[in-house]
Amino acid sequence: MGTTEKHVLADAEALAHYAAEFVTATLEATTGRANVALSGGSTPKRLYELLSAPPFRDRMPWDRVHWYWGDERFVPQDDAQSNYRMTKLAMLDKVRIPEPNIHAVPVSGMEPEQAAAAYEAALQHCYGSAALDPARPLFDIVLLGLGEDGHTASLFPGTEALTERRRWVTAVVGAKPEPRISLTYPALDSARHCVFLVAGAAKRPVLEQLQAGGDFPAGHVRPVGTLHWMLDRAAAGE
Repeated sequence: MGTTEKHVLADAEALAHYAAEFVTATLEATTGRANVALSGGSTPKRLYELLSAPPFRDRMPWDRVHWYWGDERFVPQDDAQSNYRMTKLAMLDKVRIPEPNIHAVPVSGMEPEQAAAAYEAALQHCYGSAALDPARPLFDIVLLGLGEDGHTASLFPGTEALTERRRWVTAVVGAKPEPRISLTYPALDSARHCVFLVAGAAKRPVLEQLQAGGDFPAGHVRPVGTLHWMLDRAAAGE
């Protein structure tokens, strides 16, 4: 595991701006192809809106950044609950991104388990190997949220997904009304930067428990690179 950094911003808007600068600067500094795993949620949505507008839009190397999703609800892509749809409306439709650079989770014509296997195959094709090398992370940036129950991506407390160490992607069925497709810890951890975006007083109790050593799914994310906690004051209790 690499290092951990904590950044506390005044409010959710300041947090989104800080994250937008971080994402843009990090991707600007890369050479060649860059891979990002996106998150759902209101805080990432605001981040995506900022990335798709000046000044960040004009700095982002859109032509060489490839966009993946850390998790997805197994619903049609035009469903209001779809993480893909949210990202598409907030960012993807507003900028010139080559179509091959957008890697949505497949959600039609197959069962959740088949979708997970297909997405894993796509990631392995991108990576060029079925085995992850800590010295060569899969992602440049992984964006994550924190649920009030301590989940992140679609890794929920008490699910079998938490113990998966071989597969890169898994189907999570039964934890929520709709099935989910989620990256597993091996894939999430294969990142130069793992970034938790946490805003709002509702997240403060679980965040405090995590910081005190509480056992929650989010606390088991241990990237090979740097783990960033980007919080607003309401969540941080500061």
